[in-house]
Amino acid sequence: MQAQPSHSAAISEALPVLYRDEFMVAVQKPSGMLVHRTALDRHETRIAMSLVRDQLGQRVYPVHRLDKPTSGVLLFALDADSARTLGDAFSTHRVRKDYLAIVRGWPPLGGIIDYPLKQKEDNKGRKIGHLQRMETAITLYHRLATTTVPVSVDGRYRHTRYALVRARPVTGRRHQIRRHLKTRSHPIVGDSNYGKGVHNRFFAREYGVQRLLLCAERLAVPHPASDEIIEIRARPDADLCTVAQQIGLTLPPHWDAARIEGLQSTAG
Repeated sequence: MQAQPSHSAAISEALPVLYRDEFMVAVQKPSGMLVHRTALDRHETRIAMSLVRDQLGQRVYPVHRLDKPTSGVLLFALDADSARTLGDAFSTHRVRKDYLAIVRGWPPLGGIIDYPLKQKEDNKGRKIGHLQRMETAITLYHRLATTTVPVSVDGRYRHTRYALVRARPVTGRRHQIRRHLKTRSHPIVGDSNYGKGVHNRFFAREYGVQRLLLCAERLAVPHPASDEIIEIRARPDADLCTVAQQIGLTLPPHWDAARIEGLQSTAG
């Protein structure tokens, strides 16, 4: 069973609903929005959890998270039992998560990044300043498209290469995809923590994009009541699609079709 994105227009301060039933709801989180409040971002007022709660008029339970700069599918449970079941599915790696990213350089066609990462926080989300332990971390990736921009961005080469990559984290470490791609010298464009400033500034200056070019495009999760696999896909981010086209990257067919459909709906 594959859930289809909702085509209803989102009201102000409401997030597009991608899937909803009596047990769970999936929305599309924009880049730059927190999933829930944190002590490190006390000044933030737009919180996905609060917005979805107000939008639905009922309590919602977070079962996973997306980094603040990452956009895409965000899932909430609608009752405590479903939250426990979904949380267990995430913790036991029964949920498949696919991300799209625009990265520097041309990675190999595909592969596995099996590279342990230092634990950055404890179970309550607090940063660990010392005695950090290494955790197993595995990410699968596949290169979808490549392009060459006729500009010497870093001053070393006459042209600069970029690629569109699909990444699937097998484990769920903090910033895993971003950190793993950095270890392969293919950082995600717009990543202020693990990326390359010269490329981030180039995209901001030339294409007006100042966000992390990473989107959680697909989530396949066992339903908390039936255990049936529910597949939920995000609609394309307009800015990610636009910059991909501007630099000559070919988008996946379902993203390109959805983008065109969205433009036609707006025009109509």
